[in-house]
Amino acid sequence: MLEARGLVSGYGEAQALFGVDLDVREGEVVTLLGRNGMGKTTTVSPLMGLVKPWRGSVRVDGVDLAGAPPFRLAQAGIGLVPEGRRVFATLTVEENLIATAAARRGPPRWTLERVYGFFPRLKERRGNAGSALSGGEQQMLAIGRALMTNPRLLILDEATEGLAPKVRAEIWSRLAALKAEGEAILLIDKNLSALMRLADRHVVLEKGRVAWSGDSAAFAAAPEIAERHLHV
Repeated sequence: MLEARGLVSGYGEAQALFGVDLDVREGEVVTLLGRNGMGKTTTVSPLMGLVKPWRGSVRVDGVDLAGAPPFRLAQAGIGLVPEGRRVFATLTVEENLIATAAARRGPPRWTLERVYGFFPRLKERRGNAGSALSGGEQQMLAIGRALMTNPRLLILDEATEGLAPKVRAEIWSRLAALKAEGEAILLIDKNLSALMRLADRHVVLEKGRVAWSGDSAAFAAAPEIAERHLHV
């Protein structure tokens, strides 16, 4: 459903991406891997319309949306859980969720009550401000907020960074549940063992270029890839 070709982008006059190709198919989980500063978040930004690519295409269901504003990408069915969570600090949990609610082609798959069922802790904290939540609760809220857009593809940038082990385990469990439902996911995280269990394919970036891509079996069969590009 998502096809990026030849993405070239950067910040100011500094080029950060050098012709990145990336695909995510319906119901597939794909990871973006690489050391810090290799271009993972910079790749996500044009996929969500947060920056305009200098060159290249971003096609959703065959329609090129490169350079379109973020709301157009959201309307096309892409939901983002950004690095750092970025919840609305002064809004309550429930207000955060309602703020992004959107139905697509009939009854929504994700409603307020379904998100509360998916993350019961959010229901317990529904009246609390976003700023009053723990880091783990904020990450649940950021995921719930993205789900309320009723996406067909969910992008998570640093899905479990800085979270306690128990919370990380819950997030991985919830992502596995989304995969089982057929949700397409593009995932950035540093927990390689968890990513290997969850993902279908992996894309490794090195200095803004695709250094390697393949499925989990191929990745596991080539430990030198992780040693060279991930410092594992």
